[in-house]
Amino acid sequence: MANHGYLPRDGKRITAWQIVKGLRECYGLTTGFSIFLSYVTWIVLRRVGPVDLYEIGKHNAVEHDASLVHHDTPAGETYAPIEIDRELLDEFVKEARTEVEVDVPSSDPEKPKKEKLSLLTIADVGRARVRREKQSPPLSKFHAEIARGEVAIILGVWETKTKEVTGTRMDWLKVWLGEEKLPEGWRPTKQVGMFETMKRAKGIKLASEAVRSQEGATPEQ
Repeated sequence: MANHGYLPRDGKRITAWQIVKGLRECYGLTTGFSIFLSYVTWIVLRRVGPVDLYEIGKHNAVEHDASLVHHDTPAGETYAPIEIDRELLDEFVKEARTEVEVDVPSSDPEKPKKEKLSLLTIADVGRARVRREKQSPPLSKFHAEIARGEVAIILGVWETKTKEVTGTRMDWLKVWLGEEKLPEGWRPTKQVGMFETMKRAKGIKLASEAVRSQEGATPEQ
């Protein structure tokens, strides 16, 4: 959000209410959901006043191991790595295994153009979470829920529906994760709320459990 001016670009002395406004204006989250996410973050960080953005990356506060695109926090470090791991990103991109054709704007309305897109589904995210959690220290229930919720939010923000499947455009996700910016020209066109996000997060958990079951692994507690 700071990269696009929804928060101070220097990342300094950011208030919880600025995060609320940023989540609403940048991603289209509902006011109630934005307030919940922002103030719970401040509670977990045990802060009252403004924070610098790097503080939100304090390890095992709201930040956690088994990120889909970041290294785990090295032992003894207070803050998580901020650099994107390109190999992890590439592995995550490969999880999007559903291709669909969608209509795109055309100069000739009688000759609509078709474009092929890769969509990331809830099942794909479940598989990705299992893969990363195998590579990392065990997550607490709290941090496992955060890990699912983070992706569940974005599944809602960039949701794409066809007759056959619902997912999120991986080309947009790749820009957002890999370049830390919004897709060019994109603006939120709908609101994303807490309860629909919780439903998606539960779907991710069930998808992960299905993968573990197939692999003969112990289900998540």
